[in-house]
Amino acid sequence: MKQRILSILVDNTSGVLSRVAGLFSRRGYNIDSLTVGVTADPMYSRMTVVASGDDLVLEQITRQLEKLVDVRDIKVLKPDESVNRELILVKVKADAQTRQNVISVADIFRAKIVDVGMESLIVELTGAQNKLDAFLNLLQGYEILELARTGITGLSRGKDDVRYL
Repeated sequence: MKQRILSILVDNTSGVLSRVAGLFSRRGYNIDSLTVGVTADPMYSRMTVVASGDDLVLEQITRQLEKLVDVRDIKVLKPDESVNRELILVKVKADAQTRQNVISVADIFRAKIVDVGMESLIVELTGAQNKLDAFLNLLQGYEILELARTGITGLSRGKDDVRYL
């Protein structure tokens, strides 16, 4: 199974997310990750969709998305031609004895401590998926109370691939 990251420029109107997600569910395709946000032009939103499948399934997904009325542009974000990031927030159980150890691990990854409580702290980390996974692996010795991941978002490198509407 391969994974494909699609950057989809869509109209910023109600129901677009539902129509895109519906396309996947009607055909039995799974969305591994989905992020959506308004662009510099408030008329449009950018959706970053990560889907898995064989080459035939991934091509079919792209062709079906192109048929949607709200879709203005689709780019396949290839790893060597794009910048992709994900954000995680991790709430770690950390009392006075273990707090500094968790902070040291966070410092190695240039993570930010965004909240400190008496028995926990929240760490924010942004980066590529493998960096986030490596950070979580180092936290295995500590109790993770809560974890939130945004999903992948990305843009293609350079200006050659920019589409102006």
